[in-house]
Amino acid sequence: MVGTLSGALEARKIPTSPNKVEAQVQGTIEAPEGVLKITKISCHYSLKVPKGKTAAAERALSVFEQGCPVAQTLKGAVDFIHSWDIIEID
Repeated sequence: MVGTLSGALEARKIPTSPNKVEAQVQGTIEAPEGVLKITKISCHYSLKVPKGKTAAAERALSVFEQGCPVAQTLKGAVDFIHSWDIIEID
């Protein structure tokens, strides 16, 4: 997912390296029918973007999941929750 997000940011002329994109990911495991399965994946992204690029970064964050092979494969089986912090840097 971070790779797809990075591609969406780069397409908007927002550099992603070195260390400009970080992700914290947590899965929720439940046994709704007596069998353990991952039901939710929470992803929190921390981005460092150039001044004036926050709106473009937010657009990328709002649409990148549509082009993500992992998210599209798991669509309907696992709920994804995305949150983020964006810091503008010089």
